[in-house]
Amino acid sequence: MEEEYVILVNESDEPIGLMPKMEAHQKALLHRAFSVFVMNDKGETLLQQRAKEKYHSPLLWTNTCCSHQRDGESNIEAGKRRLMEEMGFSTELKELFSFIYKAPFDNGLTEHEYDHVMMGSFLGEPNINPNEVADWKWMHPEDIKRDIEDNPEQYTAWFKIIFERFYDHLMQNIPAS
Repeated sequence: MEEEYVILVNESDEPIGLMPKMEAHQKALLHRAFSVFVMNDKGETLLQQRAKEKYHSPLLWTNTCCSHQRDGESNIEAGKRRLMEEMGFSTELKELFSFIYKAPFDNGLTEHEYDHVMMGSFLGEPNINPNEVADWKWMHPEDIKRDIEDNPEQYTAWFKIIFERFYDHLMQNIPAS
């Protein structure tokens, strides 16, 4: 399997080099990433449970998909590519905001990401890649918020950070009944 590289960036999201993904996570270096949130016409958000084989945060619940841009790939192109690879469907995406976060893990790795958050809509069931995703579910943002408060250990570190910032936007995009 070909080694994956991430785009190292400065705090203005300007590329400063490429590095193997694992090395960047071992050294906690700031790199470009993205997080995709997909909603349906009921105002529910599609969550995925990360596969058991993931090198960090296995079996934790998180946003629809997330990953790292490839060199020369736009944020939207990367989001669409990974959505198809993980969840088995495609949809239009809109970039909403970006922010920097740092989250150390028990295994010695650290996510230090300049994260671009995107949103799309989808009606139907995903066709998940079992190497990436263990399970999926649609949840209303109010229910996600309550469940994160009650069971924070069941969610990824970045999802909890993004969800807190993203909650109002999710609520504003719920279709009127």
